[in-house]
Amino acid sequence: MDAGIERWILRYRNFANALEQLRQACDLESYSKLERAGLVQTFTFTFELAWKTLKDLLFADGLTEHSPRGTLRQSLQQEYLTDDDCEDLLDALDKRNLLAQIYSEEAALLVEDLIKGKYFPALEGLEASLKARLGTSVYQTALQWRKP
Repeated sequence: MDAGIERWILRYRNFANALEQLRQACDLESYSKLERAGLVQTFTFTFELAWKTLKDLLFADGLTEHSPRGTLRQSLQQEYLTDDDCEDLLDALDKRNLLAQIYSEEAALLVEDLIKGKYFPALEGLEASLKARLGTSVYQTALQWRKP
């Protein structure tokens, strides 16, 4: 099996697991300060896995991209992302510093709303798109090869 295909499938599995953790965090109705910090941290590593999964998929499909912004844009061109999801994830990329530096309750609530209302749904859309790609014959063969 092609190493590029294997790598993106393994990265996808890590992304899907991280997204499930983010889903559980987003399901909470209210947060303590510590729980909100956990929501932000979980989003941060899920987002990193998302763009790196896309980067690996692009590579498996014969395309090379190195930056998160370039990867997201190229993924839109390849129709791995919808226009709206790409726009939301580019917004998340632009706001990474805000997400990492929450010093006020007002900023923390804004970040919580962005994650739950905008960024998490975009990541879910990405996950659905990637999962559908796994259903194609090339990737099914790769998945069968990896089973113990």
